[in-house]
Amino acid sequence: QVQLVESGGGLVQAGDSLRLSCAASGGTFSYYAMGWIRRAPGEEGELIARISESGRTTYYADSVKGRFAISRDNSRNMVYLQMNSLKPEDTAIYYCAASRGLSSLLRDYDYWGQGTQVTVSS
Repeated sequence: QVQLVESGGGLVQAGDSLRLSCAASGGTFSYYAMGWIRRAPGEEGELIARISESGRTTYYADSVKGRFAISRDNSRNMVYLQMNSLKPEDTAIYYCAASRGLSSLLRDYDYWGQGTQVTVSS
């Protein structure tokens, strides 16, 4: 089992940038593929980014492609989400999540953090 703790959210204006961090503990971090999932108010969760165990392969949802970048540092048990050119529609709770393999399905991410709020004003 792995425990995940997100940080770095906040209130920003459209066009601003934020960098979210996720610290992992309680498991072998390098064994897990990692993803970032967001839940906007009144909407279902969306997997917006994922990264392979080694960090060599990344994928992005169309809604964030070209604006967000996921990365990881296995030596520090950390995963990051760099968010640029933020839009009001990016407002959501952002969760870091771990999977035993690469997947675009939310149900395959067995371990989630508590989330960090990102609010983008217009």
